[in-house]
Amino acid sequence: MEQTIQSIYAARVESGEIHSDPNQLAILPDLERLRSDVLENSKGKGLFSGLFGKRAETPRGLYLWGGVGRGKSMLMDLFVSSLPEDRIRRVHFHAFMQEIQNALHVARKEGAEDALLPVAKDVAEGLQVLALDEMQITDIADAMIVGRLFALLDEAGVAIITTSNRPPDDLYKNGLNRDLFLPFIAHIKERLDVIELASATDYRQDRLAGEQVYFTPLDATAREEIDRIWERLTGGESEHLTLTVKSRSVEIAKFHNGVARMGFYDLCGKFLGPADYLAIAEAVRVLILENIPTLGRSNFNEAKRFVTLIDTLYEAKTRLICSAAAQPEMLYVEGEGTFEFERTASRLREMQDANWGKDA
Repeated sequence: MEQTIQSIYAARVESGEIHSDPNQLAILPDLERLRSDVLENSKGKGLFSGLFGKRAETPRGLYLWGGVGRGKSMLMDLFVSSLPEDRIRRVHFHAFMQEIQNALHVARKEGAEDALLPVAKDVAEGLQVLALDEMQITDIADAMIVGRLFALLDEAGVAIITTSNRPPDDLYKNGLNRDLFLPFIAHIKERLDVIELASATDYRQDRLAGEQVYFTPLDATAREEIDRIWERLTGGESEHLTLTVKSRSVEIAKFHNGVARMGFYDLCGKFLGPADYLAIAEAVRVLILENIPTLGRSNFNEAKRFVTLIDTLYEAKTRLICSAAAQPEMLYVEGEGTFEFERTASRLREMQDANWGKDA
């Protein structure tokens, strides 16, 4: 008997892997509709023809949006697991757009008159569904191409399912030349079913309920606790994420479903600034930051970046889990800036509260 999205969800509830949520249950028929359309569209499918080889009717996609931690990525992963691996690709939106920008650069160097055509064709080759997690658009280079890219993929028969924290009308809000971006919003509304996941429960926060989130000193116990939390939040899965900030690349080596794991020197030992930290805060909902050292004269520049990082995470309501050499008040005990660091220490304390960030 063929499994449906509803039966897969029910099995995971029964196993204790997830909790049944009425708001998630309401969305399962939409996911099952797309799954059925994709499978039906694949029957008797021949080889590509013409430029893109448009298949029978491209299934309407899904744009699933809602607050942080409501289960959007989980539902998309459940959908992805219901289809054969060779028909669907799942990728974080930022990582996907980085691939596209790199491929466009190569196509232009090779003399392509319209670089997006070969790039889109390569993406569509053999693919029926593209699953993009956590769509948000902050870079003008992405904003200027994403609309036509989606149209080309639709023409090629590739259905799109995506998650976002924002409704379509709020994408690239107040962005440069936003008028040029508006046709993309119209395309989303025309070719994707826009559905809000309005659950009142933040499951990502719930998985941290009652958890210690600040570990000191820097010893084996702290490392083991960080490993345990990472496993709990991500299932041990990890991917590499590259963010582009003003033509620079910010690398996140360990990332999964909005959770990032980085070392202190990955963020504060490099020449990163407010724009870089803001991009991270926009892409990441939980940051695990390891091995924060004591701060002072010997690492003053790193300390200044750390202050900027914490301010940015605090304003963005990004959940912070960290391991450090000392308690917040004892991290910066000598040298210029000790007085200013008192606010950072206070924020580190506040961010440890179990309810912090839930109103984000």
